[in-house]
Amino acid sequence: MTDGVIPLLDLRQIGRTPPVPHPLPPPRSGPWLDARGRPLRDLRISVTDRCNFRCSYCMPKDVFDKDYAFLPHRDLLSFEEITRLARVFAQLGVQKLRLTGGEPLLRRNLEALIAQLAALRTPEGLPLDLTLTTNGSLLARKAQALKDAGLKRVTVSLDALDDAIFRRMNDVDFPVADVLHGIETAQAVGLAPIKVNMVVKRGTNDDQIVPMARHFRGTGVVLRFIEYMDVGMSNGWRMDEVLPSADVLARLREDAGPGADLVPLAPSSDGETATRWGYADGSGEIGLISSVTQAFCGDCNRARLSTEGRLYTCLFAGDGHDLRALLRGDAAHDARTDDEIAAALGALWTRRNDRYSELRASLPASADAGPARRVEMHYIGG
Repeated sequence: MTDGVIPLLDLRQIGRTPPVPHPLPPPRSGPWLDARGRPLRDLRISVTDRCNFRCSYCMPKDVFDKDYAFLPHRDLLSFEEITRLARVFAQLGVQKLRLTGGEPLLRRNLEALIAQLAALRTPEGLPLDLTLTTNGSLLARKAQALKDAGLKRVTVSLDALDDAIFRRMNDVDFPVADVLHGIETAQAVGLAPIKVNMVVKRGTNDDQIVPMARHFRGTGVVLRFIEYMDVGMSNGWRMDEVLPSADVLARLREDAGPGADLVPLAPSSDGETATRWGYADGSGEIGLISSVTQAFCGDCNRARLSTEGRLYTCLFAGDGHDLRALLRGDAAHDARTDDEIAAALGALWTRRNDRYSELRASLPASADAGPARRVEMHYIGG
Protein backbone atom coordinates (compact mmCIF):
# COMPACT_ATOMS: atom_id res chain seq x y z
CA MET A 1 0.00 0.00 0.00
CA THR A 2 1.35 3.45 -0.91
CA ASP A 3 2.33 5.59 2.09
CA GLY A 4 -0.37 8.07 3.03
CA VAL A 5 -3.13 6.27 1.10
CA ILE A 6 -5.99 5.11 3.28
CA PRO A 7 -7.81 1.99 2.06
CA LEU A 8 -11.56 2.13 1.56
CA LEU A 9 -13.07 -0.23 4.11
CA ASP A 10 -16.52 -1.74 4.16
CA LEU A 11 -17.23 -0.59 7.69
CA ARG A 12 -20.36 -2.67 7.94
CA GLN A 13 -18.22 -5.82 7.89
CA ILE A 14 -16.12 -4.72 10.86
CA GLY A 15 -16.82 -6.44 14.15
CA ARG A 16 -19.49 -8.83 12.89
CA THR A 17 -19.74 -10.51 16.26
CA PRO A 18 -22.73 -12.81 16.78
CA PRO A 19 -25.58 -11.83 19.08
CA VAL A 20 -25.14 -12.58 22.77
CA PRO A 21 -25.63 -16.37 23.08
CA HIS A 22 -28.48 -18.10 24.84
CA PRO A 23 -29.05 -18.70 27.75
CA LEU A 24 -28.98 -15.11 29.00
CA PRO A 25 -28.22 -14.03 32.55
CA PRO A 26 -31.30 -12.97 34.54
CA PRO A 27 -32.21 -9.25 34.67
CA ARG A 28 -31.44 -7.34 37.84
CA SER A 29 -32.24 -4.01 39.42
CA GLY A 30 -29.69 -1.27 40.15
CA PRO A 31 -26.91 0.21 38.00
CA TRP A 32 -24.77 -2.01 35.82
CA LEU A 33 -21.06 -1.29 36.33
CA ASP A 34 -18.42 -2.19 33.77
CA ALA A 35 -15.12 -3.89 34.56
CA ARG A 36 -13.68 -0.53 35.64
CA GLY A 37 -16.61 0.41 37.88
CA ARG A 38 -18.25 2.84 35.42
CA PRO A 39 -22.06 3.02 35.25
CA LEU A 40 -24.08 3.26 32.04
CA ARG A 41 -25.68 6.72 31.93
CA ASP A 42 -25.46 8.09 28.37
CA LEU A 43 -26.68 6.48 25.13
CA ARG A 44 -25.81 8.07 21.80
CA ILE A 45 -28.07 6.93 18.98
CA SER A 46 -27.06 7.30 15.34
CA VAL A 47 -30.19 7.60 13.21
CA THR A 48 -28.44 7.78 9.82
CA ASP A 49 -25.00 7.12 8.36
CA ARG A 50 -25.52 9.87 5.77
CA CYS A 51 -24.37 13.48 5.94
CA ASN A 52 -24.59 16.44 3.59
CA PHE A 53 -21.14 17.71 4.65
CA ARG A 54 -17.77 16.15 3.79
CA CYS A 55 -15.58 17.40 6.64
CA SER A 56 -12.07 16.03 6.25
CA TYR A 57 -11.81 14.84 9.87
CA CYS A 58 -14.99 12.77 9.59
CA MET A 59 -16.16 12.00 6.03
CA PRO A 60 -13.44 13.02 3.57
CA LYS A 61 -14.79 13.38 0.05
CA ASP A 62 -12.17 11.13 -1.53
CA VAL A 63 -13.51 8.20 0.51
CA PHE A 64 -17.17 9.08 0.88
CA ASP A 65 -17.77 9.96 -2.75
CA LYS A 66 -20.82 9.54 -5.02
CA ASP A 67 -20.09 5.82 -5.34
CA TYR A 68 -19.92 5.10 -1.61
CA ALA A 69 -22.57 2.56 -0.58
CA PHE A 70 -24.51 3.81 2.42
CA LEU A 71 -26.87 1.56 4.36
CA PRO A 72 -30.13 0.65 2.62
CA HIS A 73 -33.26 1.73 4.46
CA ARG A 74 -34.23 -1.86 5.33
CA ASP A 75 -31.06 -2.23 7.43
CA LEU A 76 -31.79 0.83 9.58
CA LEU A 77 -33.47 0.41 12.93
CA SER A 78 -37.05 1.63 12.78
CA PHE A 79 -38.21 4.37 15.13
CA GLU A 80 -40.13 1.75 17.11
CA GLU A 81 -37.02 -0.42 17.44
CA ILE A 82 -34.91 2.54 18.55
CA THR A 83 -37.54 3.51 21.13
CA ARG A 84 -37.77 -0.04 22.42
CA LEU A 85 -34.01 -0.24 22.92
CA ALA A 86 -33.94 3.19 24.55
CA ARG A 87 -36.66 2.06 26.97
CA VAL A 88 -34.59 -0.98 27.93
CA PHE A 89 -31.44 1.13 28.31
CA ALA A 90 -33.35 3.50 30.60
CA GLN A 91 -34.19 0.56 32.86
CA LEU A 92 -30.44 -0.16 33.09
CA GLY A 93 -29.59 3.35 34.24
CA VAL A 94 -29.37 5.49 31.09
CA GLN A 95 -30.49 9.03 31.84
CA LYS A 96 -29.46 10.86 28.67
CA LEU A 97 -30.18 10.17 25.01
CA ARG A 98 -28.32 12.01 22.26
CA LEU A 99 -29.42 11.63 18.63
CA THR A 100 -26.51 11.74 16.19
CA GLY A 101 -25.55 10.66 12.69
CA GLY A 102 -24.17 11.30 10.14
CA GLU A 103 -26.45 14.30 10.09
CA PRO A 104 -29.55 13.27 12.09
CA LEU A 105 -31.83 15.90 10.56
CA LEU A 106 -31.54 14.04 7.24
CA ARG A 107 -33.58 11.17 8.72
CA ARG A 108 -37.12 11.58 7.42
CA ASN A 109 -39.83 12.32 10.02
CA LEU A 110 -37.29 12.47 12.83
CA GLU A 111 -39.81 14.44 14.91
CA ALA A 112 -41.87 11.25 15.27
CA LEU A 113 -38.92 9.47 16.88
CA ILE A 114 -38.27 12.42 19.18
CA ALA A 115 -41.89 12.34 20.35
CA GLN A 116 -41.59 8.63 21.15
CA LEU A 117 -38.33 9.09 23.06
CA ALA A 118 -39.65 12.13 24.92
CA ALA A 119 -42.40 9.94 26.41
CA LEU A 120 -39.90 7.53 28.02
CA ARG A 121 -39.22 7.63 31.74
CA THR A 122 -36.52 6.38 34.10
CA PRO A 123 -37.44 3.83 36.78
CA GLU A 124 -37.88 6.83 39.10
CA GLY A 125 -40.45 8.32 36.71
CA LEU A 126 -38.24 11.11 35.41
CA PRO A 127 -38.00 12.10 31.71
CA LEU A 128 -34.74 11.39 29.94
CA ASP A 129 -32.44 14.24 28.93
CA LEU A 130 -33.11 14.22 25.18
CA THR A 131 -30.62 16.08 22.98
CA LEU A 132 -29.38 16.15 19.39
CA THR A 133 -26.10 16.97 17.64
CA THR A 134 -26.31 18.56 14.19
CA ASN A 135 -24.17 20.39 11.66
CA GLY A 136 -26.84 23.10 11.69
CA SER A 137 -27.53 23.09 7.95
CA LEU A 138 -31.23 22.22 8.39
CA LEU A 139 -31.70 23.58 11.88
CA ALA A 140 -33.46 26.85 11.05
CA ARG A 141 -36.28 25.12 9.20
CA LYS A 142 -36.68 22.27 11.70
CA ALA A 143 -36.04 23.89 15.10
CA GLN A 144 -39.67 24.60 16.00
CA ALA A 145 -40.85 21.12 15.01
CA LEU A 146 -38.03 19.55 17.04
CA LYS A 147 -38.97 21.60 20.09
CA ASP A 148 -42.67 20.80 19.70
CA ALA A 149 -41.87 17.08 19.50
CA GLY A 150 -40.08 17.18 22.86
CA LEU A 151 -36.40 17.78 22.09
CA LYS A 152 -34.73 19.68 24.94
CA ARG A 153 -31.39 20.92 23.60
CA VAL A 154 -29.12 20.90 20.56
CA THR A 155 -25.39 20.86 20.03
CA VAL A 156 -24.18 22.38 16.77
CA SER A 157 -20.89 21.51 15.08
CA LEU A 158 -19.21 24.65 13.74
CA ASP A 159 -15.50 24.73 12.96
CA ALA A 160 -14.96 28.30 11.81
CA LEU A 161 -16.57 31.73 11.77
CA ASP A 162 -14.71 32.81 8.64
CA ASP A 163 -16.89 31.83 5.68
CA ALA A 164 -14.05 30.80 3.37
CA ILE A 165 -12.47 28.55 6.01
CA PHE A 166 -15.85 27.04 6.93
CA ARG A 167 -16.74 26.30 3.29
CA ARG A 168 -13.35 24.69 2.78
CA MET A 169 -13.72 22.51 5.88
CA ASN A 170 -17.25 21.28 5.15
CA ASP A 171 -16.08 20.70 1.54
CA VAL A 172 -19.55 21.23 0.04
CA ASP A 173 -19.37 25.04 -0.10
CA PHE A 174 -22.01 25.51 2.61
CA PRO A 175 -22.13 29.09 4.00
CA VAL A 176 -21.47 29.77 7.67
CA ALA A 177 -24.30 32.33 7.78
CA ASP A 178 -26.89 29.57 7.40
CA VAL A 179 -25.51 27.67 10.39
CA LEU A 180 -25.43 30.83 12.49
CA HIS A 181 -29.06 31.48 11.52
CA GLY A 182 -29.92 27.95 12.62
CA ILE A 183 -28.30 28.53 16.00
CA GLU A 184 -30.22 31.77 16.49
CA THR A 185 -33.50 30.10 15.50
CA ALA A 186 -32.94 27.17 17.85
CA GLN A 187 -32.18 29.56 20.67
CA ALA A 188 -35.33 31.56 19.92
CA VAL A 189 -37.62 28.51 20.10
CA GLY A 190 -36.13 27.37 23.42
CA LEU A 191 -33.72 24.60 22.44
CA ALA A 192 -31.28 25.84 25.04
CA PRO A 193 -28.71 26.05 26.42
CA ILE A 194 -27.12 25.54 23.02
CA LYS A 195 -23.61 24.14 22.78
CA VAL A 196 -21.37 24.75 19.78
CA ASN A 197 -18.56 22.26 19.13
CA MET A 198 -15.45 23.34 17.26
CA VAL A 199 -12.94 20.68 16.21
CA VAL A 200 -9.55 22.41 16.26
CA LYS A 201 -7.05 21.26 13.67
CA ARG A 202 -3.63 22.90 13.83
CA GLY A 203 -2.82 24.75 10.64
CA THR A 204 -6.38 24.48 9.32
CA ASN A 205 -8.68 26.46 11.61
CA ASP A 206 -6.79 27.23 14.81
CA ASP A 207 -6.81 30.92 13.85
CA GLN A 208 -10.58 30.79 14.39
CA ILE A 209 -10.35 30.06 18.14
CA VAL A 210 -10.41 33.67 19.28
CA PRO A 211 -12.98 34.91 16.71
CA MET A 212 -15.33 32.08 17.67
CA ALA A 213 -14.94 32.88 21.38
CA ARG A 214 -15.58 36.57 20.80
CA HIS A 215 -18.67 35.84 18.70
CA PHE A 216 -20.41 33.58 21.22
CA ARG A 217 -19.30 35.30 24.43
CA GLY A 218 -22.30 36.92 26.07
CA THR A 219 -24.87 35.09 23.93
CA GLY A 220 -25.70 32.24 26.31
CA VAL A 221 -24.17 29.74 23.86
CA VAL A 222 -21.51 27.45 25.35
CA LEU A 223 -18.58 27.11 22.94
CA ARG A 224 -16.53 23.93 23.26
CA PHE A 225 -13.16 23.27 21.65
CA ILE A 226 -12.42 19.64 20.72
CA GLU A 227 -8.95 18.29 20.10
CA TYR A 228 -8.66 16.72 16.65
CA MET A 229 -9.01 12.98 17.33
CA ASP A 230 -7.98 9.75 15.62
CA VAL A 231 -11.54 8.47 15.20
CA GLY A 232 -12.01 5.93 12.41
CA MET A 233 -9.54 5.13 9.64
CA SER A 234 -10.36 7.66 6.94
CA ASN A 235 -9.24 11.07 8.19
CA GLY A 236 -5.46 10.65 7.93
CA TRP A 237 -5.00 11.74 11.56
CA ARG A 238 -1.57 12.96 12.63
CA MET A 239 -0.49 14.01 16.10
CA ASP A 240 1.22 17.13 14.77
CA GLU A 241 -2.20 18.44 13.68
CA VAL A 242 -3.51 18.29 17.25
CA LEU A 243 -3.55 21.59 19.10
CA PRO A 244 -3.59 20.74 22.83
CA SER A 245 -6.42 22.21 24.87
CA ALA A 246 -3.85 23.89 27.10
CA ASP A 247 -2.75 25.98 24.11
CA VAL A 248 -6.37 26.82 23.28
CA LEU A 249 -6.91 28.01 26.85
CA ALA A 250 -3.75 30.12 26.73
CA ARG A 251 -4.94 31.91 23.59
CA LEU A 252 -8.37 32.57 25.09
CA ARG A 253 -6.93 33.90 28.33
CA GLU A 254 -4.62 36.23 26.47
CA ASP A 255 -7.58 37.62 24.53
CA ALA A 256 -9.98 37.87 27.49
CA GLY A 257 -8.30 40.92 28.94
CA PRO A 258 -7.96 42.25 32.50
CA GLY A 259 -10.81 41.34 34.84
CA ALA A 260 -12.25 38.79 32.44
CA ASP A 261 -9.89 35.87 32.89
CA LEU A 262 -11.19 32.32 32.49
CA VAL A 263 -11.65 30.46 35.77
CA PRO A 264 -12.39 26.75 36.25
CA LEU A 265 -15.98 25.67 36.85
CA ALA A 266 -17.26 22.51 38.48
CA PRO A 267 -18.46 19.68 36.20
CA SER A 268 -22.17 19.85 35.46
CA SER A 269 -22.56 16.05 35.56
CA ASP A 270 -20.64 12.85 36.23
CA GLY A 271 -18.65 11.64 33.25
CA GLU A 272 -18.74 15.00 31.49
CA THR A 273 -16.38 15.08 28.52
CA ALA A 274 -15.54 18.79 28.70
CA THR A 275 -13.70 20.69 31.39
CA ARG A 276 -15.65 23.89 31.99
CA TRP A 277 -14.20 27.40 32.17
CA GLY A 278 -16.13 30.59 32.85
CA TYR A 279 -15.27 34.23 32.17
CA ALA A 280 -14.63 35.94 35.49
CA ASP A 281 -16.92 38.82 34.50
CA GLY A 282 -19.85 36.38 34.05
CA SER A 283 -20.11 36.84 30.29
CA GLY A 284 -20.21 33.14 29.49
CA GLU A 285 -18.32 29.86 29.54
CA ILE A 286 -16.29 27.64 27.25
CA GLY A 287 -15.46 23.94 27.36
CA LEU A 288 -12.34 21.99 26.47
CA ILE A 289 -12.62 18.38 25.27
CA SER A 290 -9.14 16.89 25.48
CA SER A 291 -9.40 13.25 24.48
CA VAL A 292 -5.86 13.21 23.07
CA THR A 293 -3.85 15.09 25.73
CA GLN A 294 -5.98 14.56 28.85
CA ALA A 295 -7.82 11.26 28.55
CA PHE A 296 -11.13 11.03 30.40
CA CYS A 297 -11.69 7.28 30.08
CA GLY A 298 -11.78 6.87 33.86
CA ASP A 299 -15.39 8.00 34.23
CA CYS A 300 -16.71 7.40 30.69
CA ASN A 301 -20.34 6.32 31.01
CA ARG A 302 -21.31 6.38 27.32
CA ALA A 303 -22.46 3.71 24.88
CA ARG A 304 -23.19 4.22 21.19
CA LEU A 305 -25.89 2.61 19.05
CA SER A 306 -25.24 2.57 15.31
CA THR A 307 -27.83 3.21 12.64
CA GLU A 308 -28.29 -0.50 11.98
CA GLY A 309 -28.36 -1.52 15.63
CA ARG A 310 -24.81 -2.36 16.61
CA LEU A 311 -23.70 -1.35 20.10
CA TYR A 312 -20.24 0.19 20.54
CA THR A 313 -18.84 0.72 24.02
CA CYS A 314 -16.08 3.11 22.92
CA LEU A 315 -15.81 5.87 20.31
CA PHE A 316 -12.58 4.24 19.13
CA ALA A 317 -13.92 0.66 19.01
CA GLY A 318 -13.41 -1.76 16.16
CA ASP A 319 -16.13 -4.21 17.14
CA GLY A 320 -19.85 -3.72 17.70
CA HIS A 321 -22.48 -6.04 19.15
CA ASP A 322 -25.53 -6.90 17.05
CA LEU A 323 -28.66 -5.74 18.88
CA ARG A 324 -30.84 -5.77 15.78
CA ALA A 325 -30.79 -9.57 15.81
CA LEU A 326 -32.12 -9.49 19.36
CA LEU A 327 -35.00 -7.29 18.23
CA ARG A 328 -35.87 -9.09 14.99
CA GLY A 329 -34.60 -12.59 15.63
CA ASP A 330 -32.23 -14.53 13.41
CA ALA A 331 -31.63 -18.04 12.15
CA ALA A 332 -30.65 -19.24 15.62
CA HIS A 333 -33.24 -17.52 17.85
CA ASP A 334 -36.58 -15.83 17.83
CA ALA A 335 -36.79 -12.15 18.79
CA ARG A 336 -36.03 -11.64 22.46
CA THR A 337 -38.22 -10.17 25.17
CA ASP A 338 -37.38 -6.86 26.81
CA ASP A 339 -36.12 -8.68 29.90
CA GLU A 340 -33.84 -10.87 27.80
CA ILE A 341 -32.51 -7.83 25.93
CA ALA A 342 -31.90 -6.03 29.23
CA ALA A 343 -29.97 -9.01 30.55
CA ALA A 344 -27.92 -9.21 27.34
CA LEU A 345 -27.06 -5.49 27.50
CA GLY A 346 -26.13 -5.80 31.16
CA ALA A 347 -23.83 -8.70 30.37
CA LEU A 348 -22.15 -6.71 27.61
CA TRP A 349 -21.65 -3.68 29.83
CA THR A 350 -20.19 -5.61 32.76
CA ARG A 351 -17.50 -7.00 30.42
CA ARG A 352 -16.60 -3.55 29.11
CA ASN A 353 -12.99 -2.54 29.76
CA ASP A 354 -12.43 0.16 27.10
CA ARG A 355 -9.83 2.88 27.77
CA TYR A 356 -8.36 3.65 24.38
CA SER A 357 -7.38 7.27 25.07
CA GLU A 358 -5.54 6.34 28.27
CA LEU A 359 -3.59 3.64 26.44
CA ARG A 360 -2.79 5.95 23.53
CA ALA A 361 -1.43 8.58 25.90
CA SER A 362 0.85 6.07 27.63
CA LEU A 363 2.53 4.78 24.47
CA PRO A 364 5.25 6.27 22.26
CA ALA A 365 4.03 8.40 19.38
CA SER A 366 4.94 5.64 16.92
CA ALA A 367 2.75 3.06 18.67
CA ASP A 368 -0.99 2.45 18.27
CA ALA A 369 -3.04 1.69 21.35
CA GLY A 370 -6.21 0.68 19.57
CA PRO A 371 -7.65 -1.97 17.28
CA ALA A 372 -6.24 -2.41 13.80
CA ARG A 373 -9.47 -0.98 12.41
CA ARG A 374 -11.77 1.54 14.08
CA VAL A 375 -15.36 2.38 13.32
CA GLU A 376 -15.88 5.68 11.50
CA MET A 377 -17.35 8.66 13.36
CA HIS A 378 -20.18 9.20 10.86
CA TYR A 379 -21.36 5.66 11.60
CA ILE A 380 -21.82 6.05 15.36
CA GLY A 381 -21.75 9.81 15.99
CA GLY A 382 -19.24 11.72 18.10
